[in-house]
Amino acid sequence: MAVIDSRNSLTVTDNRTGKAYELPLENGCLNTMDLRQIKISDEDFGVLGYDPGFLNTASCKSRITYIDGDKGILRYRGYPIEQLAEKSSFLETGYLLIKGELPDKERLAEWTYNIRNHTMTHSNIIKFMDGFRYDAHPMGILVGTVGALSTFYSDAKDINSEESRKLQVRRLIGKIPTLAAMSFRHSLGFPYVLPDNELSYTANFLSMMFKMTEHHYEPNPILEHALDVLFILHADHEQNCSTNAVRAVGSSGVDPYTAIAAGCAALYGPLHGGANEAVIHMLLKIGSIDKIPDFIKSVKEGEGRLMGFGHRVYKNYDPRAKIIKDIAFQVFEETGRSPLLDIALELERIALEDEYFINRKLYPNVDFYSGLIYQAMGFPLDMFPVLFAIGRIPGWLAQWTEHVKDSEQKIARPRQIYLGEAERNFVPIDLRPKNHFDEQKAVLCRL
Repeated sequence: MAVIDSRNSLTVTDNRTGKAYELPLENGCLNTMDLRQIKISDEDFGVLGYDPGFLNTASCKSRITYIDGDKGILRYRGYPIEQLAEKSSFLETGYLLIKGELPDKERLAEWTYNIRNHTMTHSNIIKFMDGFRYDAHPMGILVGTVGALSTFYSDAKDINSEESRKLQVRRLIGKIPTLAAMSFRHSLGFPYVLPDNELSYTANFLSMMFKMTEHHYEPNPILEHALDVLFILHADHEQNCSTNAVRAVGSSGVDPYTAIAAGCAALYGPLHGGANEAVIHMLLKIGSIDKIPDFIKSVKEGEGRLMGFGHRVYKNYDPRAKIIKDIAFQVFEETGRSPLLDIALELERIALEDEYFINRKLYPNVDFYSGLIYQAMGFPLDMFPVLFAIGRIPGWLAQWTEHVKDSEQKIARPRQIYLGEAERNFVPIDLRPKNHFDEQKAVLCRL
């Protein structure tokens, strides 16, 4: 039996039996498998932890992203998000997330070349894309096409090969903007635009989105930079819903395209990737600054929600929101000031001074201003989660790679607390009483 350091342990007394257990702590965490030894009898399964939504359960050990929600800190591989947003580029940040260190000039040039070399998609993807309805949601298209890539690259199934993993990383980062732009142009009935590898990663995406008849697309440098910063801010965010989906699906040993498609599917949800769209709808509903007090009153009375405020992790001002707010003013200098910006600024001012929101630690998050920027740049609302996905790809891939290489990880298989019926014997339908179900269960069965 291993010796337990009493200075790093918990002593738990089972009041059912009076027996005490000393449970070791590692990095301030309790290994919940140690709870299984707490039993009433040898036949007892042991104690489980119950944690809906994983509010207080760590599923992995990671060296990628650090968040201190109380202090409003976000770091990638130890680097503050503020420094990366100001001084780095999206591809350089992607290298940092996946490789663990910032590159030198030579490695960054090689990395950039390798990404650009994989921006093209197989011509059969065009046929696949054309199979979607003209009004299909771009995010739904992205989920399908990313998953479909797994059928094009059979070598991706060799996830234990480092060289194969590197190749799939390059392919995915390179092809995601192409697929995203194709999904947008498909919805408009426009012809697809081929990648232009003379442009930067972000400028190439803008070209594939918005190029029309011009011979060479020249992006606005302010908008190009703004989108690049937004991609950096969305590049990773610890074990959120979509990252957890990537890790959980990846734990089965599946190829990265399928795992990333799972992340896209999770991001499709309005509570995750659609939050900034909800902010736009909220601002449109408010309509004007003079209606903000009535809206605030309705929120306090439980008749509405203050979208873009509050976060599962942050109990302080989301550090990404501060950066995005500055970027918003730069963008509106180029595109013209949106009337929704004035509503947003006044709404933020009132909320930050109101004790109701202060006591509940409801501060602006990354979604509050990002939707306004995307809208000003010409992106339709249904493209917002797609833009989120482009930015999040390096983080998902870094998390997937870390998971594959982690010897402690096993296939994801949460436990449950069964509250259903005990064992029952099957009764033939002719022998069942008419009132076998109560009225509520009968309604559910009819549904």
